[in-house]
Amino acid sequence: MTLDDLRVFSAVCRAGSLSAVARDLACSQSAVSQHVKRLERELGLTLIERHPRGVVPTKAGRHLQTAVATGLGGIDHALRTIAEFARGEGGSVRITTGATSIRHFMSAAVVDFRERFPLVSLEFQTGVSSRNCLEALTAGHVDLAWITLGTPVRGIEQRPVADLPWVLAMAAGDPLADRERLEPADLQDARLIGLPQNSVSRSQLDDWLGKSGIRPVFDTSVTDWDTAILLAELGLGHAVVPALPEWQGPGHPGLRLVPLPELPGLTVGWAAREWDTLYPLARAFADTVAAHCGPGAPQLRPSPPGAARR
Repeated sequence: MTLDDLRVFSAVCRAGSLSAVARDLACSQSAVSQHVKRLERELGLTLIERHPRGVVPTKAGRHLQTAVATGLGGIDHALRTIAEFARGEGGSVRITTGATSIRHFMSAAVVDFRERFPLVSLEFQTGVSSRNCLEALTAGHVDLAWITLGTPVRGIEQRPVADLPWVLAMAAGDPLADRERLEPADLQDARLIGLPQNSVSRSQLDDWLGKSGIRPVFDTSVTDWDTAILLAELGLGHAVVPALPEWQGPGHPGLRLVPLPELPGLTVGWAAREWDTLYPLARAFADTVAAHCGPGAPQLRPSPPGAARR
């Protein structure tokens, strides 16, 4: 077997489709199938099963997929580290995160890092969810993932950077806009703008609401926090969201963020395969972001009562 066989097999397991991998690699579906068949001949076992809607790994295939993801990630990391040594101060750092995270958590850090390392390129890959970002990290496609921290993931080390309090976002003219804080009971039967169903933030919110006996109605659905806040500012509903720094202050006179102190905050931060072996440039970028938005940085707070109307 070859490294190419293992890489293609891993890609097939992730995509669940031979044709999708063939398109990504700009080759024929038959060529992709040959990589998998070569592994199956050498191991003497079937590794994938074909179904009408794609392919899925067998029990043996899942075991090999896990080992391949770990092994290839380590090899890719070693090769990149050696290349960084050869280039000196040049090179790149590959980061995956949500579509709006750079604006909210990394903008100042990016400028700071570029001034310190002008020859280093930053490669950002957008992930649709924390799970998607972790999959890219496990596969070795990126060096760092900025995520909403949730349950531990095997083979991944997570490091918290900032805690985000929850708020209820609404238009400044809303009847609740002058409240100092809101209690769980205030959300009973409320019609809310829903966060993405597959997100860590939505999962944690639903868990808290369920334990509090609250049954709001989610009649509008969005794909990210920013869209939820924008719709709330436009008066299209209420949104339970983290208190994001870019939405606070005089730049949004039509928006009000009222604290929900009973709801445990969200924790955001970094994930990497192994922090001890993370190559120096990636570690430097992670540390720079943490310095700008971690515990020592200005705290993220909802605007004071009435601030949206001044």
